[in-house]
Amino acid sequence: MRRAEQREQTRQALVRESRRLFATLGYGAVGLSQIVAAAGVTKGALYHHFDGKADVFRAVLEQVQQEVAEQVVTAAEAEATSWARLTAGCRAFLTASTAPQVQRIMLVDGPAVLGWAQWRALDEAASARHLAEALADLVADGTIAAQPVAPLAHLLSGAMNEAALWLATTPSPYALEQTWAALARMLDGLRPTPPGR
Repeated sequence: MRRAEQREQTRQALVRESRRLFATLGYGAVGLSQIVAAAGVTKGALYHHFDGKADVFRAVLEQVQQEVAEQVVTAAEAEATSWARLTAGCRAFLTASTAPQVQRIMLVDGPAVLGWAQWRALDEAASARHLAEALADLVADGTIAAQPVAPLAHLLSGAMNEAALWLATTPSPYALEQTWAALARMLDGLRPTPPGR
């Protein structure tokens, strides 16, 4: 095996095992010694790839956010209209965010570990970017009123992130459907009211 392949396998093992540990125990309860033991490597190998635990966590968070974004895009691209793409993408985001491991890494530990600014930058590079693109399409085709997309995308992104956090602490088996119904009503409010209503 070539050195480059070996290095990449080591990095993947570190990210995979760190992700499992962070998702199960939470960032604060995981030590570097646990990560390297689980990955079967030395601390030197970890420091060859990462600056420390927070840097490993950042790689894990990027992976989780990318996977959620891929689920959003897959759901959206299966739809025929710009409106259906937006709603399918939003629903896919909420559904993906209800996975306990995703919630812990992406929504609970993410902002706490990296800080709000870094977390927002990663979020904007993943799911939030797709949301902004979907909203721009809706403005362009006249489905929603012409308006600046950036503030609207931030408002909706914040609402969905907050909803996902609420879902994490709500025991009701109907919570996801109720949350989606509320979000769908909110989204419907973006469309112009037909004359006579």
